[in-house]
Amino acid sequence: MKRYTKFVLASLLLGFCLSEASAVGGELVKVRLATLAPKGSSYTKHLQAMGEEWRKAPGGGVSLTIYPDGTMGSEADMVRRMRLGQLQAGMLTVNGLLEIEPGVAGLQAMPKVFRNLEEVDFIGAKMEPILNKRLELKGFVVLFWSDTGFVHFFSKRPMLSPDDVKKTKLFVSASRANELEIYRSVGCNPVPLEVADILPGLQTGLIDCVCMPPTFALAIQLDTVAPNMLDMNWAPLVGAAVITKKTWNTIPPETQVALRKTARETGKLIKADGRRENIESVEAMRKRGLKVHALTPELDAEWDQTVEKSLSKVRGNAVPDDVYDDIVDMLKSFRASKSSTSPK
Repeated sequence: MKRYTKFVLASLLLGFCLSEASAVGGELVKVRLATLAPKGSSYTKHLQAMGEEWRKAPGGGVSLTIYPDGTMGSEADMVRRMRLGQLQAGMLTVNGLLEIEPGVAGLQAMPKVFRNLEEVDFIGAKMEPILNKRLELKGFVVLFWSDTGFVHFFSKRPMLSPDDVKKTKLFVSASRANELEIYRSVGCNPVPLEVADILPGLQTGLIDCVCMPPTFALAIQLDTVAPNMLDMNWAPLVGAAVITKKTWNTIPPETQVALRKTARETGKLIKADGRRENIESVEAMRKRGLKVHALTPELDAEWDQTVEKSLSKVRGNAVPDDVYDDIVDMLKSFRASKSSTSPK
């Protein structure tokens, strides 16, 4: 009888311990994610929807808290905070991702290399798996990649030719030292600032030209101080949502599968909305006075010649040699295949 009683007590005790362990294991993993994206924008709305799905994921779920509007500082600050454990995730542009892995520059820092969004998608599909591995080796797991279409030059005065750009005080991200030197080497006058300082910089005359997506320009009412836009696809604005590998490894495998699936769908939605909103934003600003300047074939050729001269400085400086060469080679092959299949 005593043996039976001890067995029952032991079984109850073991059951209690197991239930306690399950409760602890089943607690929501807390993830704090920071971004420069404005509160209430389609970007943060999609992140919030992702968070709702994450909370319901099998294996305990994840509690996602979003810090928009750059409230956690610049993207460099966000990466630093992730490394310190103050944040667990971030939705970053290439500017922020460069704080982790220089190879990501190939998706954004090659001006006028991508002719259209089809080429952006093609190179993304080829390069993103490679960059995922590089970022993971640096301690970060990619949840999704996305972009918001092409960036354009916005300026106080009309700007059409490369010589016009050289006469401006051009905003360059303070974290992009290589880009700063490249602009200087081709005769431009770049001014390094944080993204939060763009509007005050334009208002005070510290800068008079900015390159950014129309979506962001509309959000900060950039057109009220820089009412001219050059209609030229300069480069895509690419980004990714990343989570620290340390945090990711605390999440059960079955939960990881669900999180990845939801995150990838979120990335697709952000890309689709971002590209659509980029077009709509130009029209919205045009209605309130934005002057959109189209390029003539002659001016477009002049830009191509100027960019061609600068690309030798981009390779190995702004973009690692191997990444640059791979992208150029893949684009050549892609264009050749498109040309061979196009109707004569």
